[in-house]
Amino acid sequence: MKQTILVVEDDQLICELICIYLKKDGYDVIAAVDGEEAKELFLMHHPCLIVLDLMLPKCSGVEFCKWVKDQEVNEVSIIMLSAKVHTNDKINGLRMGADDYMTKPFDPDELLAHVEAVLRRTGQFCQKIAYDGLCIKPRKGEVLLFDQKINLTKHEFNLLFHFMENPNIVLTREDLLHQLYPYGDKVVLDRTIDAHVKKLREKIEEVPSSPKRILTVRGMGYKFAHD
Repeated sequence: MKQTILVVEDDQLICELICIYLKKDGYDVIAAVDGEEAKELFLMHHPCLIVLDLMLPKCSGVEFCKWVKDQEVNEVSIIMLSAKVHTNDKINGLRMGADDYMTKPFDPDELLAHVEAVLRRTGQFCQKIAYDGLCIKPRKGEVLLFDQKINLTKHEFNLLFHFMENPNIVLTREDLLHQLYPYGDKVVLDRTIDAHVKKLREKIEEVPSSPKRILTVRGMGYKFAHD
């Protein structure tokens, strides 16, 4: 699975350059030009790493960094980009919660090396799948819908994880039953899956009776829809 990186940079040329290099290196990349847009994209995509310019309109890089750390504590890494080159500036950035600090101008290949190094150190904390604001963290057993925690039962959690691991793939009731009851030590009816899906929809769908995430495929089963 590709790791998602959020680039927050108000200089369009620099932003496009960073995005091109990151995409070529195999990352999923999203970009914001100011701190407020960055907050929206963060809650939508739950990235593993943020490349953050400090001088931003609307919400500064410093404010955004603090906001991110309040959201997910140590589960997202931050590389700060700044024209400030003094040692004290770097120290302040790292104390603020950044995992790395680079000064402008920078070489794109050097930035890639820093991204790889940070993810090697912190990647184990970023075991999550996110689609359209819905984020599941199998390592912690947590589910977030944008910035709200969703309480799921064990079966609901396992079902959602299997769906999100296989987006846009039709999963039969038999397959889903095997995921929830792998040892087949008791008789479980197909309608048990339907009941779990109904309860799951009530927790993650805006309108459970008209779902947009977990869709019914008549005569076959269900699929987790993602554009």
